[in-house]
Amino acid sequence: MSKDLESQSECPSNDVLSAGLEWARQGYTGPCPVRDLLDRIGDTWSVLIVLQLGAGPRRFSQLKRGVEGISQRMLTQTLRQLERDGLVDRTVYPSRPPAVEYRLTALGYSLLNPLRELATWAFDHEEGIHQARQAFDCREES
Repeated sequence: MSKDLESQSECPSNDVLSAGLEWARQGYTGPCPVRDLLDRIGDTWSVLIVLQLGAGPRRFSQLKRGVEGISQRMLTQTLRQLERDGLVDRTVYPSRPPAVEYRLTALGYSLLNPLRELATWAFDHEEGIHQARQAFDCREES
């Protein structure tokens, strides 16, 4: 085993990997925090909203403009789920009309770096993924 691999096996995140592998060996039964998180951020809009809020608090209309293609209904539903999961805080200011502002909670901010790393990976590998898909599709058509 290389020195790099040995040092990786000693890092604390290996405990998380071991727990995930054990969960897989048991047939993926019971609650799983990884699956719960992926259910939340794996939808079409949550990551984009969290990344928008990572730049600072936003009002609903600002989020709507910043997340291209999202409907008002879907933005409302996604914000409510993110609030329920403790990632987003909603503040209503007493004004006429009432002003509502959304911001990331401490938990939401803790998700920013992993999401940014995931986004960076996606951009860095976009071309390779596109080429792999084209090659696969060509084989399937033959």
